[in-house]
Amino acid sequence: MNSVQAEQKGPELHPRDGFTITYFLTVADIDRSADFYARVFGGRIQSRGDSKGASGHIQIGNIWLIVNVGGGPTPDKPNITLGVPANPNQVSSFMNMRVADIQACYELWKSRGAEFITPPIPKYGEIRCYIRDPDGYIIEVGQSTDLTSG
Repeated sequence: MNSVQAEQKGPELHPRDGFTITYFLTVADIDRSADFYARVFGGRIQSRGDSKGASGHIQIGNIWLIVNVGGGPTPDKPNITLGVPANPNQVSSFMNMRVADIQACYELWKSRGAEFITPPIPKYGEIRCYIRDPDGYIIEVGQSTDLTSG
């Protein structure tokens, strides 16, 4: 993996046509999370939010990651409170990154401060491992070993 691959141009955050899918994470500290995703994955920070509650935006590969601190209900989500994971060992979702060379990603991202739960391990026709971000979210990194199936 080279630096060009880590900084490739991706989708528009605010599309003029069609739509873009983003991934939202509730974080304890926007700057800390933005710095982590930029440093480890070569993400491009577009914004770090503001004191009025605006979120941070980081482009990573072909997605946008939105990071913001938690909070109570709002008029558009009246019964929902956002918070960082209370127990990082109980998860209900996670980001999944598919890579061409998992060993190269493992070495590069580890050198940039990523904390891997285990090294890459073969499982179910792929090789995979998981990273914890600063708030305890997990990120799966996987490489297919069966390139004949779609």
